[in-house]
Amino acid sequence: MSPNNSSQIKDDEQIAQVLVEVERSLDELQERYTQVKQDWQTYSQLLQQQQQLKQLQKNNLAKEPIKTELKHLQQKLAEVQFNLESRLLINFSPFWQVVRFVGLGIVIGWLLKTWAR
Repeated sequence: MSPNNSSQIKDDEQIAQVLVEVERSLDELQERYTQVKQDWQTYSQLLQQQQQLKQLQKNNLAKEPIKTELKHLQQKLAEVQFNLESRLLINFSPFWQVVRFVGLGIVIGWLLKTWAR
């Protein structure tokens, strides 16, 4: 086997590995997008319920059951808001995006350089 063939095989393996990592990252991004979309829907539904309960509370004399339900809704809203913030801020912070794409650019550039030889 010539040195060119072995380096070509190594390059092919590295390209395949990079592609697998890119596919995995894309799958993770798609899962996060789906979850964020669902969380936004849940958040907007909870806000609507909260507004309806506040409206009911103004018109109702027995306010205690509504207060309890409002507290419960506020807890749910806080949980969903926390989930949204953690998914959006941690995964999409500019620093990590720069690190990810600069690293990926370097790897692709290196692979193209070795492939062009």
